[in-house]
Amino acid sequence: MKAAIQAVGLNKWFGEGETRTYAVRDVTFEAYFGEMLYVVGPSGSGKTTLLSIISGILRPNTGAVTIEGSAIWDLSADALAEFRLRRIGFVFQDYHLFSRLTTAENVAIPLILQKRAWAQAMKEAEHDLDVVGLKGRAELPPLKLSGGEQQRVAIARAIVTRPDILIFDEPTASLDGDTGRNIVDFVRRHILTSRRCIVIVTHDGRIFDFADRIMQMEDGRLAGIERENLDAR
Repeated sequence: MKAAIQAVGLNKWFGEGETRTYAVRDVTFEAYFGEMLYVVGPSGSGKTTLLSIISGILRPNTGAVTIEGSAIWDLSADALAEFRLRRIGFVFQDYHLFSRLTTAENVAIPLILQKRAWAQAMKEAEHDLDVVGLKGRAELPPLKLSGGEQQRVAIARAIVTRPDILIFDEPTASLDGDTGRNIVDFVRRHILTSRRCIVIVTHDGRIFDFADRIMQMEDGRLAGIERENLDAR
């Protein structure tokens, strides 16, 4: 399998001297195209900090992150912002939808930021709403949708730029068990492809069986990587 993300020797700390506290310590791993990799661990274990580092949001104190051959922390601030916009899709825990916009307008935001023509951006947004099972919902505001439907809007927005890397931060935290499993099952069956890598940060054991590999974090360190048995699915 081809590596999509390569992280080497990542360290992130806050404070100096006796007050220095490590959030991520000496973490090295690879994530591959065609796989769904989970990052799990208790609150404070460093998993969300690690997500922020590999997605180009939070600079590590030491270490390197390479995504498809690009050492992202060697890029200028403008180049890194452009890289994130075009190559990485985010699905946030709380959806981050704008209540005064329609669902289609929410999905189109990344395309508008890419300076795509409005009509074309809306056409592509409506297409991706169809992809995630929200045909006919394009003109509704997010508050008219259920939690599961809002999560699907967030997924549509994340894939609208056709990114190679998708990162989910606690995607089922606000959903009931059945809805959460249905969302992750949908992502695995319809969004994951051989040319895409999906990284999910979660503590929800109800969805662990959808992972290809599970990376355990403890006290900022990588405690181990386990492979799930997908043959039984």
